[in-house]
Amino acid sequence: MTPVKDVTSEVQLDRILSSLDDDKAEDVVQIDLRGKSALGDFMVICSGRSSRQVSSISEKLADRLKQELGILCKVEGKEAGDWVLIDTGDVIVHVFRPEVREFYQLEKMWLPAGQAASADS
Repeated sequence: MTPVKDVTSEVQLDRILSSLDDDKAEDVVQIDLRGKSALGDFMVICSGRSSRQVSSISEKLADRLKQELGILCKVEGKEAGDWVLIDTGDVIVHVFRPEVREFYQLEKMWLPAGQAASADS
């Protein structure tokens, strides 16, 4: 696989959302961080129904990004399967079990005041 040069954050985001949809991730929320944080351009938060599904969604996403876009992701937390962080450099993806997601409520921290999280799935 030859790495694709200059893959934009928008291309990464589209492929990430497609992968999450393919793997039946639930309550997918995307947050535009451009101009708000140096962490990246976008954050994606989603849920899997079980620890096994959370780990599977994360593993497949990292594999697809490597194979299709030549992006090597940093992945943290896959072994436990409660909360997996996938960092592409431009897009940060959080995959949670529903209970863990409810506890941390990342959407509330990152969405502008008064803006409700809009799930895309």
